[in-house]
Amino acid sequence: MNKPSAWRLAISGLLALAIAIGRFAFTPILPMMQKDYGLTLRMAGLLASVNYVGYFIGALSAIWIRAATVTVVRFSVVTVALLTGAMGFFHHPAAWLLLRGLAGVVSAWVLIFASSFILGQLAAQGRGQLGGVVFSGVGFGTALTGAFCLLFLNLSWSADQAWVATGAIALLLTVLCWPGYRDATQARAATKAAASPLRLRTHALVIVCYGILGFGYIIPGTFLPAMARQILPDPAVFGWAWPIFGSAAFVSTLLAGRLAAHLSNRRIWALSHVVMALGVAMPVLLPGAAGIVIAACCVGGTFMVATMTGLQEARILAPDHASRLIAAMTAAFAVGQIVGPLLVSLVADSKNGMNALLMGASVLLLASAAALFRR
Repeated sequence: MNKPSAWRLAISGLLALAIAIGRFAFTPILPMMQKDYGLTLRMAGLLASVNYVGYFIGALSAIWIRAATVTVVRFSVVTVALLTGAMGFFHHPAAWLLLRGLAGVVSAWVLIFASSFILGQLAAQGRGQLGGVVFSGVGFGTALTGAFCLLFLNLSWSADQAWVATGAIALLLTVLCWPGYRDATQARAATKAAASPLRLRTHALVIVCYGILGFGYIIPGTFLPAMARQILPDPAVFGWAWPIFGSAAFVSTLLAGRLAAHLSNRRIWALSHVVMALGVAMPVLLPGAAGIVIAACCVGGTFMVATMTGLQEARILAPDHASRLIAAMTAAFAVGQIVGPLLVSLVADSKNGMNALLMGASVLLLASAAALFRR
């Protein structure tokens, strides 16, 4: 059987990561759920956090999974699609919490195993520069989901219809990416990494900075459409927040490959944190529609660049244990994602609580950027 071409592999990776963004479909559908069910910001924070708890569990469990990589990827993309669509058939908060938690687990598996498999295949073909195409999948999935949800808003669809349609779109993408994951002879996941222990303490800086990335981006990454809705009640206007966010992520990841010819992964990662810090602070520094748009561009345009360069840095720092270091960094990232929405739930009823939280996240991002620059 002929091996897939480098571009087919890269597109398969792109589509797999786009499917994994199904766990973020909650963000653009949140305004619909608020309208249909009276979903409070506190409950929204809990639903987001349980999804990130699942992501954390998925990242940790990835270290010990021994199934073939392609098997894990295929199982995970199908499961993400089904769990996304299932949100439209249940209306009890307990069911929502369970579905979002499970979606977080399998989404982590997609990111770790799909990216590891495709990047390894591309490296073997000497086409590692196509990694930017792979990681643009998250931005593509975000923009696609946001664009469809914008259409659903304008068609006055219910949240249930939006969830089912999003799940169907994810299933279609699953069919398209399926052929790229067909090499059943691929080495079993994490076997090499488990052969000898990895001293995570020596990589504490990148792990902590990656955790701050998860905390810094997740507040606007989860609540930006809801913040836009408070300022601009017209869905034809506030619904653009998430498509802008996703489009910025898609384009920036493709452009980052050019920048890599002039700057190291770590420098690009640090610069991404600086720009993201500005975007996180924008809704506070510039209240109104302009602040929301700038935040969407700055955060959307950097969170996947930072993710990509962070994971590429892991492959450089621990070439023989890349999957384990990536799993540890992803777990730290998930912790940041858990803490962010929980803090939103705690300050939701406070007059200036959200503003203080955004500014705190911005300061942490700047501190992590300084640490990365110093190294």
